[in-house]
Amino acid sequence: MNLLKDGIDNNVVVSCDSDKKLVIDNITRTYPIYKIRLDQLYYNDQNDRIATWIAQYKTENNVSRLDLENRVDYNDLIHNFITDSNRDAIRKTQNNIALVGQQECGVVLSDGRIIDGNRRYTCLRNIERDTGKTQYFDAVILDHSIENNAKQIKMLELMLQHGVDEKVGYNPIERLVGVYTDIIDRGLLTVREYADSVNQSESDIQLEVEKAKLMVEFLEFINAPKQFHLARHFNLVDPMKELYTMLKKIRDEDKKEDLKLAVFSQFLMQPFGDTTRHARKIKKIASNNKFFDEFLDEQMPFVEKVCDELQKFPKVSNKEINMIRSNENLKKNFLHSTDKFVNKVDGDTTRNQPIKQAEKAFDSLDLIDSNILSKLSHDQKEELLEKLNSIVKAVDLLRSTLNDE
Repeated sequence: MNLLKDGIDNNVVVSCDSDKKLVIDNITRTYPIYKIRLDQLYYNDQNDRIATWIAQYKTENNVSRLDLENRVDYNDLIHNFITDSNRDAIRKTQNNIALVGQQECGVVLSDGRIIDGNRRYTCLRNIERDTGKTQYFDAVILDHSIENNAKQIKMLELMLQHGVDEKVGYNPIERLVGVYTDIIDRGLLTVREYADSVNQSESDIQLEVEKAKLMVEFLEFINAPKQFHLARHFNLVDPMKELYTMLKKIRDEDKKEDLKLAVFSQFLMQPFGDTTRHARKIKKIASNNKFFDEFLDEQMPFVEKVCDELQKFPKVSNKEINMIRSNENLKKNFLHSTDKFVNKVDGDTTRNQPIKQAEKAFDSLDLIDSNILSKLSHDQKEELLEKLNSIVKAVDLLRSTLNDE
């Protein structure tokens, strides 16, 4: 059914006598808003916000795509994904709509696919079920198809996702999956186009791209390619940012690869509490040239054991991950090794602190321009001499302590 033709003729679509401005292909136009009966609409399975939930469903049910033939079952399935992704946001939005009605209109395609407003649509479905009263979704209807206008629709969707109730509780992992899918996997958008659509800098989106690549590499490492729900389970956004920062500072490609494998292995085994905090410990070691190579050498046998465990499972899910993590001895080895080298780095930092402070003191004195001394007032010269004498006394005391050692 075409909502703009058949929908209006069948009285399931009604004009609201109001409109909304949209920017499509850099052209701003005003579009009329309609009230659309809920049973004429269906969720967008290409919505980035539920990408990990759809990936999980496909993996667990061994399917490559969702079945759109039965719209009722299809909508019920995605309804649950959206609800489970953020129950608190659904509750708040639903209470608001029940109290004052739908305040922000959505955007749908003429075949009923929802491009913007999935959460609002979910809340209206709940209200209709609870009250038994027919509900209508307020939305602009675009005479576009997802097949022929994919790029324009995606850019519009990204722009509109910064709406009032849609940006609440946005899971950053879903964002990374969207970046990977739209920019890297499908090549639908360039970094610049994506950045323009979400009103961010290209450098910010490029960082998202690099984190997304690492996320995908990690999933491939653990034999779970594109099982993005596992990335959500591991909560990898901030840890991947820490890893990217480490790798960016390492020039040697072999060391870079070894570090990546060591970090991936520890993320999988999870011998720690907070993953981000643990990644920062490893970053501290990686930034210390004195101990970094030794750390990698000690980590590699543990990494090999992880790889041996992974070879037992050509395809990994949560069940296999729990089995691999049951190796408590290997987890202890990773944790002990990392903590040991953190202590070494901290001790080295403490021992080098006097040298660094002396260097800072010398640099500060070296910055004094001797040509300006003659221009100081008598009082200023006296004050400076007093400070210099204090410095000399402090230096003599340190020198005496060193000679006594």
